[in-house]
Amino acid sequence: MKRVDVAYVLLLNEKDQVLMVKNKGRKESYFTLPGGAVEKGETLKQAAIREVREETGLIVEVDQIFSLSEAFVEERGHHAVFFTFTGEITGGKIEISFPEEIEEIRWVEQEEAEKHLQLPYELKDMRKRNIPYQFRGTM
Repeated sequence: MKRVDVAYVLLLNEKDQVLMVKNKGRKESYFTLPGGAVEKGETLKQAAIREVREETGLIVEVDQIFSLSEAFVEERGHHAVFFTFTGEITGGKIEISFPEEIEEIRWVEQEEAEKHLQLPYELKDMRKRNIPYQFRGTM
């Protein structure tokens, strides 16, 4: 299996709703946080910021890691590691840039988001900030 790193960003509005994107899947559509695969030469934070901009039209700053998880994606032959950052919107406006990939972008209640995010119980409080992230440069 090929290892793939994926960077997502958890964005909350003033009503504590979560921004989610509805992706067009091979079999059926599904909701995720905005984000995607880390490209060669990119840091996790750079990928997260780029992916949010590409998928939603929003400019964001990312903070700390909210959660870390992994899965074997058999249909693609991937071992995916998911890094989810907390973030803040600093500009842009919501728009679908890639209609061939994204069906919808919307704010959803946390209870609805939890159904799609498969969060462990300890992370149900989405305002909690957990793991510091640091890029240590080139070594």
